[in-house]
Amino acid sequence: MKISSRFSVAVHILSLLALEPNAHHTSEWMAGSVNTNPVVIRRVTSQLKKAGLVDVRPGTGGATLCKPASDIHLLDVYRAVEAVEEGELFGFHEHPNPKCPIGANIESVLQLVMLRAQSAMEKVLAEVTLDQLAGDLKDRMQEDA
Repeated sequence: MKISSRFSVAVHILSLLALEPNAHHTSEWMAGSVNTNPVVIRRVTSQLKKAGLVDVRPGTGGATLCKPASDIHLLDVYRAVEAVEEGELFGFHEHPNPKCPIGANIESVLQLVMLRAQSAMEKVLAEVTLDQLAGDLKDRMQEDA
């Protein structure tokens, strides 16, 4: 099961807002950078707004960060865009054979391992701020220039 691409799109949007603070951040402008449809940008931006990460000006458009990039963690973004269905990174196959000893027990044994893996991933995301990510992006862009 993959994490939804909404997460990477959301991080891209937030990076644009952090690194290009004077640009007019319309969905069309951001869609050009993400290389997607402006409707996708509006949908993800709406989720970020609902989570209190961005503010969007109605009418003329344009988005801004609601708080400093140093106060936004990747885990906030992950949760804001519901990057995984039903809040669970891993899914189980449906209806294993209960008459098989492995089928009857696999979920209960594997579930703890999967929860630990998800917790570890979320811990890493909680440790990285948008400011740190934007700094890494800025360094990479300067290397490419």
